Amino acid sequence: MKLKKLAGLSVVVAMIFAAGCGAATSNVKAKKVVEEASLGYSEAGTPPPVEYTKAAPGTSKRLPRSYENAPPLIPHTIEGLVPITLKHNACLDCHLPSVAKSVGATPIPPTHFKDFFKANKEKVKNLGDVKIHMGKNDIAPQRYNCVQCHVPQANAKPLVKNTFQAEFRNPESKHKSTLDKQLNEGVR
Repeated sequence: MKLKKLAGLSVVVAMIFAAGCGAATSNVKAKKVVEEASLGYSEAGTPPPVEYTKAAPGTSKRLPRSYENAPPLIPHTIEGLVPITLKHNACLDCHLPSVAKSVGATPIPPTHFKDFFKANKEKVKNLGDVKIHMGKNDIAPQRYNCVQCHVPQANAKPLVKNTFQAEFRNPESKHKSTLDKQLNEGVR
């Protein structure tokens, strides 16, 4: 009986509180709306010019990754290499693991050969157990369009001050992905 009275009392208190809050907010004036056109980079709404690298593949310095396992920047021009289509991906000509070492390119990591959407239906325990094929059609569909994650290095002035300081558990992670070894980290 006491429990019912207590529950009823809490409902009444909640109703009074809600009514009081509604009355208080009805006196608040609406703030000025920010026009969508003013949300761009500048008054003209266009970003400042960016100078992308013109370096040929294998001739420029690679920048460190922005954070551990971040997609690396492309250290060479991509002129003539894009767009990537279903029938042609010029990145694979140099970056397939079977070719990369002989041309001095960074090989595509093992994670790019595993279709994780398909893997969710099966229970994948270890990426090391995955057989990696070197054919173009064996790249995971989600990873085929390289420029959806990797962008060319550019000489661009930051638009806002950046105070982010990346922390790398392993110093090698600044230039090499360790995601294939950490893929199931924290997963039960």
